[in-house]
Amino acid sequence: MCATIPEMALSAPYRKAQRLLSAWLEGGRTARRQVFTIRAVLPALDAADKHRLSRWLAWLCVAAGARGEWLLRRIERLDPAFGASTAAALLQLPIEVGLSIVRDHRKSA
Repeated sequence: MCATIPEMALSAPYRKAQRLLSAWLEGGRTARRQVFTIRAVLPALDAADKHRLSRWLAWLCVAAGARGEWLLRRIERLDPAFGASTAAALLQLPIEVGLSIVRDHRKSA
C-alpha cells in the first residue's frame, strides 16, 4: 500500500491575493483601482494565509533583489502590516539575506 501525500489546499482568498499581488508587483504601471482591489482582499485572509503570503512575498523580494529590483518598499507602501510581516519573514528564510539587500537601492552614476 502506498501512502499518499495530502495536497496543500490554498484558500480562495489567498489565491486571489497572490494573483493580484503578482500582477501588481510584476506590472509596469499601477492603476489605483488595482491597489484598492488588493487592499480590499488582504483583510479577508486568515492568520495562516497571511503568514503564507508574507513568506511568499519575502521570497519574491529575494528573487527581485537578485535582479536589481526592490519590492519591499512597494509592499510597505501598499500595506504597512504586510510590509512588516514580509520583513520579518525575510529574517526567517533559510538563507542569509540581510534586509539591506532587498530594502536599500542605490543607483550608480
